[in-house]
Amino acid sequence: MSESFRSMLRSLPDFPVDLPVFDPATAPSDPADLFREWLGDALDAGLPQPHAFTLSTSDAAGAVSSRMMILKNLDAEGWHFATSRASRKGRELAEHPRVAMNFFWSGLGRQVRVVGTIVELSAEESAADWDERPGADGSPNPTWQLYAVRPVEVEFWQASTDRRHVRHRYLVTADD
Repeated sequence: MSESFRSMLRSLPDFPVDLPVFDPATAPSDPADLFREWLGDALDAGLPQPHAFTLSTSDAAGAVSSRMMILKNLDAEGWHFATSRASRKGRELAEHPRVAMNFFWSGLGRQVRVVGTIVELSAEESAADWDERPGADGSPNPTWQLYAVRPVEVEFWQASTDRRHVRHRYLVTADD
């Protein structure tokens, strides 16, 4: 059974044959600009939920967990997402405010990894985000928190049909 399962997995295609070509020499100096470009490409390609990402957190003991989230904004504060402070991830963010985000666009053979520290955004911004959610009924949610990830590292990865995948990594300093 294990060998047939392995064979089945090995027979699945990795990426489409016609992949975009990425030359890091043409990349902008700001990783946010390249991210916006790649997200636009994913939208143009009709990929489902291109704003979805995996958020990885850890608790005070170092136990790691991941879940899917939705990107809310990207600005000078960082890469925004929201959750309840009372949730598991909310508690983990309070205990250990370092995270990793991973966006994956299989139809383009692309992924973007963002590693950084968490910043809680204002109560006003959090309330506005809560109110903008689909199906909002106007009731407040005092545990709802809008966060920003301030990156220390952003890596862009482009698959290649010749298996010579391209990586472009930005190290972000406080001065950037």
